[in-house]
Amino acid sequence: MKKNSRSVAGQASKDKLKQNEQLTVGIDLGDRSSCYSIQNADGEEIESGKMATTAEALSKHFRGEPRLRIVIEAGTHSNWVRTHLEKQGHEVIVANPREIPGITRSPNKSDPKDAGKLALYGRVDPRILHPIQHRSLQAQQDLAVLRSRHALVGARTKLINAARGLAKSLGHRLGKCGSEQFAQRAGQELSAELEPSLRPLLRALESLNQQIHELDGTLQRMARDKYPESARLDQVWGVGVQTALAYVLTLEEPERFAKSRMAGSFIGLQPRRSQSGGRDPQLGISKAGNGHLRWLLVECAQRILSRRAADSQLRQWGLKLCERGGKNAKKRAIVAVARKLSVRLHKLWVSGEAYDPWYGRGQQSAVAA
Repeated sequence: MKKNSRSVAGQASKDKLKQNEQLTVGIDLGDRSSCYSIQNADGEEIESGKMATTAEALSKHFRGEPRLRIVIEAGTHSNWVRTHLEKQGHEVIVANPREIPGITRSPNKSDPKDAGKLALYGRVDPRILHPIQHRSLQAQQDLAVLRSRHALVGARTKLINAARGLAKSLGHRLGKCGSEQFAQRAGQELSAELEPSLRPLLRALESLNQQIHELDGTLQRMARDKYPESARLDQVWGVGVQTALAYVLTLEEPERFAKSRMAGSFIGLQPRRSQSGGRDPQLGISKAGNGHLRWLLVECAQRILSRRAADSQLRQWGLKLCERGGKNAKKRAIVAVARKLSVRLHKLWVSGEAYDPWYGRGQQSAVAA
């Protein structure tokens, strides 16, 4: 191997390699440097060391080598690392950190040991790692546009809250209005004593509004030109372009699920379970998968259950859950509607059907039922 450092034991073990022997590599990815461990078919570590988490360092260590099975954990760098190593002809397995407590919850945890365990699991049976399927780099780039807009909206909300708080501390109260109109409306209400402190915030808000508006146009063009299938999901009342795009870009391949109901589990809206013996307590959702998409679906569910929402079978089903009462009944209903919405969106995507808010039944018959 082309490397910067090599363990003494690894140098001795490397002489025992058999011809065409399958080698397994475990890489514990770090932000600046990563530890790796290379094991032979008998589980002996033939090489270990540390390298920089860069494309150049990966190429230096693994380019030109026979096909290796390389195991990494899902994380910030895992997508581009997987793509880079696969281009060099290696098999790359991306492990789900939630499913390997032997690494994530080990009482004696270190980067070199984690790399060794990843190689061990990958050599024995990759199914132990519950491998995940990364989205393509193009989908990742397009999804970053959505997340950029989300970050800008969050910054705008914080600035508005800061402006209102500063005004209250000086004995003033700014009027109610939408986020986009706040800068203009508040600018008209500024007194002489508020001018020095709030004017810079209002200018920043105007700039944020312009950037958010530009990103909205970018998302509209992206949905129209690159992802026309998102228009099928946009038919559902309460689901906008952002949610439809996030859904398409996150799942990317709808055929990955044999049944549409599996989409809810993938997004993390399925209840957790800890059944043992006679105990089977009711637990909260798993919150696995993409948190941004899960948040968007919950926002859509809140709109569907709002007073001014268009009536539909999904809305009536959610309202019946609310009527059951009990602690947090409304919150439970919102999450349940979000989960059912995720399943419905997947069904619309794979079937290509037009959206029917009553799922094939007439409105009158649905209301009567």
